[in-house]
Amino acid sequence: MIEILSCGPLITVQDHGRPGWLSQGLAQGGAADRLALAEAVALLGPGAGAGLEIPGAPLRLKLHVPTTIALTGAPMRAEADGRPLVWHAAHPLPAQTVLDLRPTGQGSYSYLHVDGGLSTEEVLGSRAAHRIAGIGDALQQGDTLPCKAGGGGAARRLDTAPTRFDGGELRLVPTPQTRLFSDEERARFCDTAFVRDPRGNRQGVRLASDGAGFATQGQLTLLSDFILPGDVQMTGDGVPYILGPECQTTGGYPRIGSVIAVDLPRALQAPPGATFRFRFVTVEEARGLMPARPVAVPLVRDPADVPNLLSMQLISGVVSAQSPEDMP
Repeated sequence: MIEILSCGPLITVQDHGRPGWLSQGLAQGGAADRLALAEAVALLGPGAGAGLEIPGAPLRLKLHVPTTIALTGAPMRAEADGRPLVWHAAHPLPAQTVLDLRPTGQGSYSYLHVDGGLSTEEVLGSRAAHRIAGIGDALQQGDTLPCKAGGGGAARRLDTAPTRFDGGELRLVPTPQTRLFSDEERARFCDTAFVRDPRGNRQGVRLASDGAGFATQGQLTLLSDFILPGDVQMTGDGVPYILGPECQTTGGYPRIGSVIAVDLPRALQAPPGATFRFRFVTVEEARGLMPARPVAVPLVRDPADVPNLLSMQLISGVVSAQSPEDMP
């Protein structure tokens, strides 16, 4: 069991969400950063399961069972009983460990997984909270989360530290409505530097820019159509929003393009103030742009970070202080 000692707002349990319910009006939901889930699997194995999504909020919890934790997504300052922990890594921890996580301003969504996953109640085949649909709640002080005991995992880290937390280029594929924007309007869109606005949540993030908004001819007469995470939708005043995992399932605002799957974590992880630029690619190009599978390697600790180093048995077996030449 994990006990929540204190926490900031909007921390929820997330997994891959609920695919297959779009026709019933339920967006898939799940983690905003799907690459962070894949990284947890690399660190813990396929049993990583559901974990905690932490949107830049402090969290203090107590482990009542021994387990191995994985820390992925936006880096946070992490301590176990006051001892610093490396981010983008897995750490075996004993029962009664108190874990403190504090935001650093890098990225937007951090993730904590435990070996075997959280065993919270499943709804429609998923443990993910979906606040817009009224499924699940944000964590509160005093909440407890069931999980299996299993502290026998290895200390591991990702072989390459992720760098998707500060904006950058986002590649788009056309939507059925892209052609409604003129060539000049699409070119201006790709030439514009956008800034991630502070207004944003799991439904979507607002982008700010200098100059006029972006519009199509006759956009007020568009019929509602299906909506997917990653769609870049223009509001009535021409301001773009990148839609997130809990976006609406249908909408009538025009969508100039859709962020490809490999770039969507970068789009949703960017903190307020981060800069974006967009570039269109073909569907064929997008299909070939698959993210590399995360790889974990053993975590080697700096001896300076091991307070009980002198109490550890670092050498085993029988040794002799004599040189081989002096021995009979």
